[in-house]
Amino acid sequence: MRILILCTGNSCRSQMAQGFLQSFDKNIRVFSAGTFPAARINSKAVKVMAEAGVDISDNYPKNVDIYMNDNWDYVITVCDDANESCPVFAGNVKHRLHMGYEDPSHKTGDEEYIFSEFRRIRDMIKDDFFKLYIEKIKPEIHG
Repeated sequence: MRILILCTGNSCRSQMAQGFLQSFDKNIRVFSAGTFPAARINSKAVKVMAEAGVDISDNYPKNVDIYMNDNWDYVITVCDDANESCPVFAGNVKHRLHMGYEDPSHKTGDEEYIFSEFRRIRDMIKDDFFKLYIEKIKPEIHG
Protein backbone atom coordinates (compact mmCIF):
# COMPACT_ATOMS: atom_id res chain seq x y z
CA MET A 1 0.00 0.00 0.00
CA ARG A 2 1.45 3.34 -1.12
CA ILE A 3 -0.03 6.64 0.06
CA LEU A 4 0.92 10.18 -0.92
CA ILE A 5 -0.20 13.16 1.16
CA LEU A 6 -0.13 16.54 -0.55
CA CYS A 7 -0.37 20.18 0.41
CA THR A 8 1.24 23.40 -0.67
CA GLY A 9 4.38 23.76 1.48
CA ASN A 10 4.83 20.19 2.78
CA SER A 11 6.13 21.64 6.05
CA CYS A 12 3.28 21.08 8.50
CA ARG A 13 -0.09 19.38 7.86
CA SER A 14 1.06 16.85 5.28
CA GLN A 15 4.08 16.00 7.45
CA MET A 16 1.82 15.46 10.48
CA ALA A 17 -0.55 13.28 8.47
CA GLN A 18 2.35 11.26 7.09
CA GLY A 19 3.76 10.75 10.58
CA PHE A 20 0.47 9.60 12.06
CA LEU A 21 -0.50 7.33 9.18
CA GLN A 22 2.90 5.65 9.18
CA SER A 23 2.65 5.19 12.97
CA PHE A 24 -0.68 3.34 12.61
CA ASP A 25 0.74 0.59 10.38
CA LYS A 26 4.37 -0.10 9.45
CA ASN A 27 3.17 -2.16 6.45
CA ILE A 28 2.09 0.92 4.51
CA ARG A 29 4.46 3.27 2.73
CA VAL A 30 3.51 6.88 3.33
CA PHE A 31 5.05 9.85 1.54
CA SER A 32 4.27 13.55 1.54
CA ALA A 33 5.02 16.40 -0.82
CA GLY A 34 4.01 19.92 -1.79
CA THR A 35 3.53 22.01 -4.89
CA PHE A 36 5.71 24.79 -3.44
CA PRO A 37 7.79 23.05 -0.77
CA ALA A 38 9.09 25.14 2.11
CA ALA A 39 12.79 25.30 2.93
CA ARG A 40 12.34 23.14 6.03
CA ILE A 41 9.74 21.37 8.12
CA ASN A 42 7.95 23.63 10.61
CA SER A 43 9.63 23.37 14.04
CA LYS A 44 6.29 23.76 15.84
CA ALA A 45 4.88 20.81 13.89
CA VAL A 46 7.90 18.73 14.93
CA LYS A 47 7.38 19.73 18.58
CA VAL A 48 3.64 19.02 18.77
CA MET A 49 4.09 15.70 16.97
CA ALA A 50 6.79 14.70 19.47
CA GLU A 51 4.29 15.50 22.24
CA ALA A 52 1.96 12.98 20.56
CA GLY A 53 4.72 10.36 20.41
CA VAL A 54 5.51 10.64 16.69
CA ASP A 55 8.97 11.75 15.54
CA ILE A 56 8.97 13.67 12.26
CA SER A 57 12.20 15.55 12.96
CA ASP A 58 14.09 13.82 10.11
CA ASN A 59 11.40 14.67 7.54
CA TYR A 60 11.92 17.43 5.01
CA PRO A 61 9.72 19.14 2.41
CA LYS A 62 9.70 17.55 -1.05
CA ASN A 63 8.34 18.66 -4.39
CA VAL A 64 5.40 16.65 -5.72
CA ASP A 65 7.15 16.43 -9.10
CA ILE A 66 9.39 13.61 -7.84
CA TYR A 67 6.32 11.37 -7.36
CA MET A 68 4.37 12.14 -10.55
CA ASN A 69 5.28 8.93 -12.38
CA ASP A 70 4.66 6.60 -9.42
CA ASN A 71 1.60 4.44 -8.76
CA TRP A 72 -0.46 5.27 -5.66
CA ASP A 73 -3.22 3.52 -3.77
CA TYR A 74 -4.24 6.83 -2.20
CA VAL A 75 -3.43 10.46 -2.87
CA ILE A 76 -4.80 12.70 -0.12
CA THR A 77 -4.78 16.49 -0.15
CA VAL A 78 -4.83 18.23 3.24
CA CYS A 79 -4.92 21.94 2.41
CA ASP A 80 -7.82 24.16 3.35
CA ASP A 81 -9.78 25.07 0.20
CA ALA A 82 -10.80 28.43 1.60
CA ASN A 83 -7.24 29.73 1.81
CA GLU A 84 -5.15 27.74 -0.65
CA SER A 85 -5.31 25.92 -3.91
CA CYS A 86 -4.73 22.24 -3.36
CA PRO A 87 -2.39 20.48 -5.73
CA VAL A 88 -3.89 18.43 -8.52
CA PHE A 89 -2.17 15.10 -8.97
CA ALA A 90 -2.50 13.55 -12.39
CA GLY A 91 -0.55 10.34 -11.77
CA ASN A 92 -1.80 6.76 -11.54
CA VAL A 93 -4.05 6.81 -8.44
CA LYS A 94 -6.66 4.32 -7.22
CA HIS A 95 -8.27 6.66 -4.64
CA ARG A 96 -8.18 10.47 -4.42
CA LEU A 97 -9.34 12.11 -1.22
CA HIS A 98 -9.46 15.63 0.16
CA MET A 99 -9.26 16.19 3.91
CA GLY A 100 -8.87 19.94 4.42
CA TYR A 101 -7.24 21.56 7.45
CA GLU A 102 -6.36 25.13 8.30
CA ASP A 103 -2.66 25.89 8.18
CA PRO A 104 -1.59 26.48 11.79
CA SER A 105 1.59 28.18 10.59
CA HIS A 106 -0.57 31.12 9.45
CA LYS A 107 -1.94 31.72 12.95
CA THR A 108 -0.90 34.89 14.72
CA GLY A 109 -0.82 35.76 18.38
CA ASP A 110 1.29 34.78 21.34
CA GLU A 111 3.27 31.52 21.41
CA GLU A 112 0.75 29.81 23.70
CA TYR A 113 -2.11 30.48 21.30
CA ILE A 114 -0.10 29.46 18.24
CA PHE A 115 0.95 26.18 19.87
CA SER A 116 -2.66 25.53 20.90
CA GLU A 117 -3.65 25.88 17.24
CA PHE A 118 -0.90 23.49 16.14
CA ARG A 119 -2.16 20.98 18.72
CA ARG A 120 -5.79 21.45 17.63
CA ILE A 121 -4.96 20.81 13.97
CA ARG A 122 -2.64 17.92 14.94
CA ASP A 123 -5.44 16.26 16.91
CA MET A 124 -7.93 16.70 14.05
CA ILE A 125 -5.45 15.15 11.62
CA LYS A 126 -4.76 12.25 13.97
CA ASP A 127 -8.47 11.51 14.50
CA ASP A 128 -9.43 11.83 10.83
CA PHE A 129 -6.51 9.79 9.52
CA PHE A 130 -7.05 7.08 12.14
CA LYS A 131 -10.69 6.83 11.05
CA LEU A 132 -9.57 6.62 7.40
CA TYR A 133 -7.03 3.94 8.31
CA ILE A 134 -9.55 1.82 10.26
CA GLU A 135 -12.44 2.18 7.79
CA LYS A 136 -10.68 2.07 4.40
CA ILE A 137 -6.94 1.42 4.42
CA LYS A 138 -6.66 -1.42 6.94
CA PRO A 139 -9.44 -3.49 5.29
CA GLU A 140 -7.69 -3.11 1.91
CA ILE A 141 -4.41 -4.33 3.37
CA HIS A 142 -5.57 -7.03 5.74
CA GLY A 143 -8.82 -8.09 4.09
